[in-house]
Amino acid sequence: MTHISEKKAKELGLIPNDKKSKYNARKTVVDGITFDSKKESEYYCELKLRVQAGEIESFDLQPAFILQDGFKANGKTIRPITYRGDFQINHKDGSIEIVDTKGFRTEVYRIKKKLFLRRYPQYKFTEA
Repeated sequence: MTHISEKKAKELGLIPNDKKSKYNARKTVVDGITFDSKKESEYYCELKLRVQAGEIESFDLQPAFILQDGFKANGKTIRPITYRGDFQINHKDGSIEIVDTKGFRTEVYRIKKKLFLRRYPQYKFTEA
């Protein structure tokens, strides 16, 4: 019989890793999708029900948006600044809503939210 350490077993996912995240969020798996928090996974389930009920057309996970384009400065390439929402809801009237299920709003998040609102006024933005 081969024995492995508890650390290795946690790495392999054989036993749960009870290590808490920085903001006490626990990763959750639903439909084979790993969500960063229970709150995010519950919102996903709610959106599935809203699609089945015909309330919304569809939704997408983790939509990405460029907040500032990349550029070159002093011979160096500066990468673009991006924001990734948790969900994009496609409403039946053609409108689009971006949803973020943050539990803790960091300073970086608050800055990116402002940049998003400025660059993408055509989208409704919701914090759930």
